[in-house]
This record gives sequence, C-alpha cells and structure tokens, in this order.
Amino acid sequence: MNRALRRGAPVALASAAALLLAGCASSSAPDASETPSAADCMDVSSGSLSDGVTVDGEFGASPTATFTTPMAAEELERTVVIEGDGETTTAGDDVNAIVSAFSGTTGEQVFSQPATIKAGDDTVFEAFLAGIDCVPTGSRTVTVAPASTLYGDTGNETIGVAPGETMVIVVDVQEPLKPAEWTENVPEVKFGAEGEAPTVTLPDTPPPAEYQLKVLEEGDGAEVQSGDNVTLHYQGTSWDTGEVFDQSYGGDPAQFTTDAVIQGFGAALVGQKVGTKLIVTIPPQYAYGTDASGGELAGQTLVFLVEIEDTAPATDAQ
Repeated sequence: MNRALRRGAPVALASAAALLLAGCASSSAPDASETPSAADCMDVSSGSLSDGVTVDGEFGASPTATFTTPMAAEELERTVVIEGDGETTTAGDDVNAIVSAFSGTTGEQVFSQPATIKAGDDTVFEAFLAGIDCVPTGSRTVTVAPASTLYGDTGNETIGVAPGETMVIVVDVQEPLKPAEWTENVPEVKFGAEGEAPTVTLPDTPPPAEYQLKVLEEGDGAEVQSGDNVTLHYQGTSWDTGEVFDQSYGGDPAQFTTDAVIQGFGAALVGQKVGTKLIVTIPPQYAYGTDASGGELAGQTLVFLVEIEDTAPATDAQ
C-alpha cells in the first residue's frame, strides 16, 4: 500500500507523532515563539487539576485516568506522579514515551500510543512537550492542557477532540530504546529476484516478548543517525496473524525520517549502515501499544525485514 503520511512515512509505520505536531493542527495552535527556549526547562508546575488526576496501570502500558468531569483548565499544569531514576531529559533529546490522552469533558481515552518526542521541539504542541520536559527517564507525568496549548478553537475532529476542549495527558518517559541481538527463533528469510518480494517464514512459536534485531547482511555505507531521512525497502508481518500487512517491495523504496515512524522501527535503523539487510521483531509497547482496541495493529507483535539503501540528514533531503 505504501500510502504517504507525515514526511513520507507509510500508514503502517507512522507513529503517533503526527498527533503531537502543532504544524498539523488548526490555526489556533501556539506560535513557535510561545514554545520555551531550547536551553531552559519549561515554566510549568502542578496545580489542583493535575494533582486531582488518579492514574492506574502498569508503567509503559496503556493506563487509565480518573478525574472529575467536565474539566476546564485555563493554564497548563503538570504533576509528576512517578519520579524515575534515569537520566534527566534535556532539549534536543529524542525521548521515547507512551502518550495517552483523555477527554476533559467525558474522561474517555482519546488515544494511547508509543511516540518519540524531541525535547524542546517547537513543532510539537506545548501540552505534549510538558510531559517529557526536564524529568528523569522512568517518570510518569500527568498534564492538564487547555485548548490553547493543543488543538485550539477548532479541536481535532479526526480523533474526536471537540473545539476548545481541555485534555488530560499521561506520559510514561521511557529509557532509550535499543534492540537486543536476535539469536533464537529467527524467521527464515528468502530473497527473490530483483523486483520480487522476499518471503519471511515465522517459526511456530509464541511472539517474542523482547525487542530483538538480527543483521542478515551488514552494509559498508554511511551510518544512519537519529532524525536522518532514510531510503529503504521493507516488509511488515504480524506475528499474531502471520500475514504481511504492508511492504514497499514491488514499487519504489520508501523514504522517511527515523523519528516519523513507530519507535521500534526507527530505533532499529539508527546506527546501521547503508547496504545493511536486517530483521527486527517489535513487541506492542514499541509499535502501536498494548491496548488492542487502539487500531488494526495495536496489541500485535510486528516483524520487519529491512534493506537500507541510503541515508541523509533530514535538512539535506528536503
């Protein structure tokens, strides 16, 4: 299918990041000048509304949030409900997180997905930046966000956010993501003739719980850096169904930046060299989340075969 989304990322790879971008929303979004300086922490503190939110659920999974509705906030509030013990996030960091948003009007969950957010990025809504700003990894934060820090007076009809609606955002700030070496129960891969799709045969075993990667053939070209625009061929298979759900084979190679795709896919590319062929297994918490109701591929373990053809800094590729 290879349908284009943000920065050319195919639908089956696109992360929740598109929901977090001020540039993708209404004209009521805050100007870049209102975003805190990249050199400083944001000026946001806890308040009665954020302190009044109760969050339950395992860290790194889709949580529940309980609070009095309807909620109407006038300013941004953030409470750290779990303080981690990892490195503190700083401007410019690519922060791995589970982002869960709830309607301040009904209390219902709007979405819950993994996402990679660049701290201090002035293209990201202030409300989402607050959840990852200057906190240790391993932290869980609750942000109460007035419409002025999110989707403004027009809302976001696509995900069901009403005009002017306050949102409650729960963010689990995770450790940097790096796959383990995949040594057992690695699928069998057969590459066809040029232009033909390869065949990936999954072993008859339960899906691996770990995020794992195996390099099938190491390239000798330039190394992929975080945020690079990468050109590649890929094939995605669901371990749960055994079906190929998307691939670029049979057409032109795909091209997108490493931060425009699901966490487990982007992290698998960083540090690899052009010419490399690899296979990676991505558990739900690094793909489309553990909540099976969150979309077609949510709750599933995904396997991607990848051939890296080129890489370049995103600014050079535009």
